[in-house]
Amino acid sequence: MDIATIAAIATPTGRGGIGIIKVSGKDAFSIAEAIFQKSAPVIDVSKKKSAPLFSSLKSHHLYHGHIVDKEKGRVLDEVLLSVMMAPHTYTKEDVVEINTHSGPVVLASILELVLKHGAKLAEPGEFTKRAYLNGRIDLTQAEAVIDIINSKTEKALEIATSHITGGLKTKIESIRSALLDILVETEAAIDFLDDTGENLDSGRIIKILKRRVVDALKALIEKYENEHVLRDGLKMVVVGRPNVGKSSLMNRLIQEDRAIVTPIPGTTRDLIEETLNIHGIPVIIADTAGLHETDDPVEVIGIEKAQKYIRDSDLVLFMVDASDPLTDEDYNIYKSIRNKRLILVINKSDLVEDDFEPAVPDSWRFIPRIKISALYGKGLEDLKELIVNLSIGEYGLEAKNTIIPNLRHKISLERSLQLCVAAIEEIRKQTSFEFVAIDIREAMDGLGEIIGDTAKEDVIDQIFSRFCIGK
Repeated sequence: MDIATIAAIATPTGRGGIGIIKVSGKDAFSIAEAIFQKSAPVIDVSKKKSAPLFSSLKSHHLYHGHIVDKEKGRVLDEVLLSVMMAPHTYTKEDVVEINTHSGPVVLASILELVLKHGAKLAEPGEFTKRAYLNGRIDLTQAEAVIDIINSKTEKALEIATSHITGGLKTKIESIRSALLDILVETEAAIDFLDDTGENLDSGRIIKILKRRVVDALKALIEKYENEHVLRDGLKMVVVGRPNVGKSSLMNRLIQEDRAIVTPIPGTTRDLIEETLNIHGIPVIIADTAGLHETDDPVEVIGIEKAQKYIRDSDLVLFMVDASDPLTDEDYNIYKSIRNKRLILVINKSDLVEDDFEPAVPDSWRFIPRIKISALYGKGLEDLKELIVNLSIGEYGLEAKNTIIPNLRHKISLERSLQLCVAAIEEIRKQTSFEFVAIDIREAMDGLGEIIGDTAKEDVIDQIFSRFCIGK
């Protein structure tokens, strides 16, 4: 199959010291040879060939020179060009990187020249996709690349790095290996029932399934449930009736006047979202429209957005006003969020005595609570500690095991777990070996989807569509 050579700008848009254009594929060297002139005492843009011959350049070396548009007879920029020969490259293809000055015009001009000489513009994530398709990395390592790029905290970066070095892949392959051993024995029992059927040690197989497979799958699923916020971020929303101080709290937490604050109830009509770092956890916080009955069509839309965000959130900060008794609106809000993980945030504590405790119904008494003053910043550090404790519980930020599956992995892990549990029951009930083998094989396929061995093309395309062009 003739695979096109691809090229793209690999550095962010904007002006800077260095910009990089990456070229990968079988024509990478010939394209570079056509536009690159290695440094010489005098630059002759009329030359039809670069000197020395491009084939004489050494792999993984940098060469100083100029990018030359020979057709127009002009030098585009002074550059450093790196040559990397397959298979020892990111994509396992021949790769050339042109280190030029960073600016929209010069980068676009050089990229246009590269495309003119036969390359095609890379699609989002196509360089990493080729690394995956060419067997240099598995799918979990490819996903880790985008996680590294998007990391908002040091812990998130540490987790992504552990995945890119193959940590999750190693665990998955270990579980698949145990399943393969069982599948071999089971299929042998099917093929040679008279010789091996009665000698198949069902108790031993069940023990292997439990210890090496089921327990390992449960542990990975539990890691996602308890610690995925360290990588993905905690989706947190502030809710309450109008004018209890939601916007003031958000502004205090992000240390910026992001939300409008006035004494007039209902100022916030749309959902406002920001990202912050709370003790190493990336937190996506949203200030919502006050939840209340209204006929205002704009407020209705804002409240509907708030309710959807609440449904998708990991943690809800339920804010009430310490200076006012609880109202019917407060009770109605609680009814709509009572099944979520909650913190009762009692705001405006500066308006009441220090020993004040709000009169709350018995059903609220087990909700973690905190008294704050968003106006003066009182109690915010205690609130942050409570957010962290509720988010990661007993595991803490210093957990040594940074292998944490993402949601896609978790779904496949759960499906494989169900199939393995079903296989154990079938063995106990002495069901036909054919049914046991089917479940084991499907469980292996489910794990294969995680590392990419059995992943469908649409899943692969969806993963790489999240990448930027140039990676």
